[in-house]
Order: sequence, then structure tokens, then C-alpha cells
Amino acid sequence: MHFLQIVWDPVSEGIKLFGDFKIHYYSMMWMLAFILGWYIMKKIYKHENQTEEKLDSLFIYSVLGIMIGARLGHVIFYQPELFKQDFFSIFLPVKFAGGFEFTGFRGLASHGAAIGMILSMYIYNKKILKKSVLWILDRVVVPVALGAIFVRVGNFFNSEMIGKEADASLPWAVIFKHHDNIPRHPGQLYEAFGYVFVFLILWFLYWKTKKSEQTGFLFGLFLVLLMTVRLIVENFKIEQVEGREDWILGMNTGQVLSIPFILIGLYFMFMYKPKSA
Repeated sequence: MHFLQIVWDPVSEGIKLFGDFKIHYYSMMWMLAFILGWYIMKKIYKHENQTEEKLDSLFIYSVLGIMIGARLGHVIFYQPELFKQDFFSIFLPVKFAGGFEFTGFRGLASHGAAIGMILSMYIYNKKILKKSVLWILDRVVVPVALGAIFVRVGNFFNSEMIGKEADASLPWAVIFKHHDNIPRHPGQLYEAFGYVFVFLILWFLYWKTKKSEQTGFLFGLFLVLLMTVRLIVENFKIEQVEGREDWILGMNTGQVLSIPFILIGLYFMFMYKPKSA
């Protein structure tokens, strides 16, 4: 074994509070993502002269939209058998099949989260903001990009979405003891590292340039950058659905689902023209 090789073998999946109830590290990463996101949007809303009441509503719509979208996205794209086998576990942080167990929130797909975010921002804008759905999307993608970093770190804590087998001499190869004893690429951390740059680019363009005034540009750039990172990193991760390693044109499920988002992003960056008032 290479002397720098990392063995990931956490003794606990979370912090036990009482009885069998515990807060999973993955759930804590989501909580941290939303809390930091709220502070970033507070700064943006102050800059845009928007009220704190609208910010509070934005937080609620964001949490519901992203979490429901992420969960449904995972079940529809990766685990559709849950609709028959354990329906209520789709929406609750518990499982019932095979005995009741508090599992925390897990099994969340970024593609579903993106769809949920777009839909929830459409409803939020229509009911609360009353500006333009692209206006809010151009701004909310900044904290969402930051949140994506913490979500992938949470996946690492959970030893899920693990990478393919790596050369034993790779210094940062990780053995996920909950899975097997094979050194693997830490695909979750590759993705988190990529999202750091997505966040920094969006942050810089919002605060240091006038790109936020080009309707749809930051939203489109977010989709292109985020899904390009996903497209690349999927090459280092094992298939999440058995038999879909080479699903369509040599691409796995995550890669296939990323292509439409990249195309939509390019459209909003370079082709979209807002309607005249």
C-alpha cells in the first residue's frame, strides 16, 4: 500500500442526540449550505435594495424546491423502484421497508435539485418577488454553487458516489472501508473542488462586472460550468445505476442528464434576448 494512501473508515455517520436519533453529517452539510446561502443572498438582496421579508420567503421556497427536486430526481433517475417498495421514504428522512429506521436525508440528485430550484424560483417570483424569474435565477445561482460544494463533501462523509478503482500509487487514492478495500478516486471531492471554481467565477462576475445586468447570463453560465464539472468527474465515478455505465453514446446516467442543462445554459448565455417591456 502506498504510504500516502487514505483509508476512510468513519466510526459514525453522524452525531447521536438521543436514543437512535442522530443528525447525519450529510444532513449537516445541507444545513450548512442553506445557512451560508442565506447570508450570501442577504448581501445580494441588500445590494439590490430588496426587503428582508422577500429574503425570508426566498429561503423557504429555495429549501423546499431544491430538497424536493433533489429527492424526486434521485428516485426518478436512479431508484424508481422506491415508488413501489417504500413510497413514504421518498419524502421522509426514514425508511419503512425492512424495519423502521431514521436515515436522514440521502439519495439526492443534483439534476433534480436544478429542476426544483428553477420551478421554485418561478413560483417565488410570481407570488413574492414580481420581477423576472431570470432576475432571481441570475442571483440565486451564486449561493447554490457554494452549497453544491458542501453537498459533495457530505457524499464523501457517507462513502457514496464513490470513484472507480485507482492506481495504488495515486497519493490521494481513498479506500472506502464501508464499501471495500480497493483504493479509489475520491470522485466526490473532485466534484467539490470543481464547484469551488464555479462559485468563485460566479461570485466575481456578479460583484466585479456588469454581467448580472445581462439577463440570463449568470444562470446560463452556472448550468454550463456546474454540469461540465459533473460531465468530467463522472469519468472517475462508478455507475450509480447498474447497467448504465455505458448507457447512451458511451455516457453514464449523470453524463446523459448533464447534456441538456449545458445546452440550456449556452442558450441563455449567448442566444437569449429578453422581451421588450
